[in-house]
Amino acid sequence: MKILKSTTLLTAFMLVAFFGTTRAQGRPIHEIHSMMIYNFIKYIQWPSSDQSQNFVIAVIGDDEVYNTLNTWYGGKLRGNKKFVVKKFNSPSEISSCHILYVAKGSSKDFDEIRGKLSNSSTLIITDKPGLGQKGSGINFRTVNNKLAFELNQKVIEQSQLKVSGQLSSMAILI
Repeated sequence: MKILKSTTLLTAFMLVAFFGTTRAQGRPIHEIHSMMIYNFIKYIQWPSSDQSQNFVIAVIGDDEVYNTLNTWYGGKLRGNKKFVVKKFNSPSEISSCHILYVAKGSSKDFDEIRGKLSNSSTLIITDKPGLGQKGSGINFRTVNNKLAFELNQKVIEQSQLKVSGQLSSMAILI
């Protein structure tokens, strides 16, 4: 089973790398981001002290990513937790979540968003150059016209998250 998961993740990343940033096998970028966000979950461990019944993925600034995540993964199980996908329209709405995807359109509010989640074990995923260095855990980035991702190890550790070596080996480490 673990080999199958590894193969699935590697295949998804290889397809993205091979087919470029805007389309992988005819898929729009919001679907690729949604698939990658879901696959990241498989290789990240949240603190065992998390006793919530739901695994919450939240999105701010991108209705297409929100709709795709909700359609594909909303209500499914992750172990004994149910996936719940939330949409936030502004930083003031942000509440507890395991993952927060901050789209380019909301990146102007990144400092406020980061401040709201600074004492939590939330993985912040962004999609704008420079936000990896500024404090997101994972940042999508285009390298040679291909989608890649940065992994900010310091931020991940501060959030009390553990990342598998497999995921780290595919990332641009910062």
